[in-house]
Amino acid sequence: MWPTTFRRHMITHKGDVPYRGKECGKGFSCSASLRTHETAHTGEKPYQCKQRGKLFRYPQTLQTHERTHTGEKPYECKLCTKAFICVSSLRKHQRTRTGEKPYQCKECGKAFSVLSSLRVHRISHTGHGPYKCKQCEEAFTSPSAFRVHGRSHSGENPYECELCGKAYKYYHSLQTHERSHTGEKPYECKECGKAFRYSQSVRYQEMTHTGEKPYECKQCRKAFRYYQSLQAPCKDSM
Repeated sequence: MWPTTFRRHMITHKGDVPYRGKECGKGFSCSASLRTHETAHTGEKPYQCKQRGKLFRYPQTLQTHERTHTGEKPYECKLCTKAFICVSSLRKHQRTRTGEKPYQCKECGKAFSVLSSLRVHRISHTGHGPYKCKQCEEAFTSPSAFRVHGRSHSGENPYECELCGKAYKYYHSLQTHERSHTGEKPYECKECGKAFRYSQSVRYQEMTHTGEKPYECKQCRKAFRYYQSLQAPCKDSM
């Protein structure tokens, strides 16, 4: 006897799905999947975080979000024991170690390790993304990036630090800020082992070992390790 989930999946291939969305006609093998899908059309977000009140469309998304409060990281890399709050983050991390690039551009064949990078790359072929801002006409490749962009017009800062109340437009900005309270330094130099609070800081540290100077003055061709140094007035132009 086949498991129920497998039987439901096979229905989607046969084409005789019993549940279809009223808005788009997309088919589903069970009513629960249809109800979840319809929230994409209605904008309904029935799942709420008890600590912050933030709303989510899917229960799985809420569950992942709640781990940012509890600190739970159930997905661990077997190669380095680094842990993550969601399986997608673990997969992205593993690809950095294996070099796997499963997302390929149909236009030019270029491959990427994460889907978001492929979406950004596609703009080079189309010239624009499908989600366009009505206020400034800027286009985006994903609905999430489009929503985040909207905050630049509304001034909304939905991510607030529980310790000091400072608010941020982006969740990753809040995460970075919180390290000033916890003292966490998650970025470690591969050469000397020195730890840093910010990814850019460890990048600069690694340059001190490699001697890399990626910023070059167009006037005198002098190279610099830091972009700020490049911005200083060039002596040859004085």
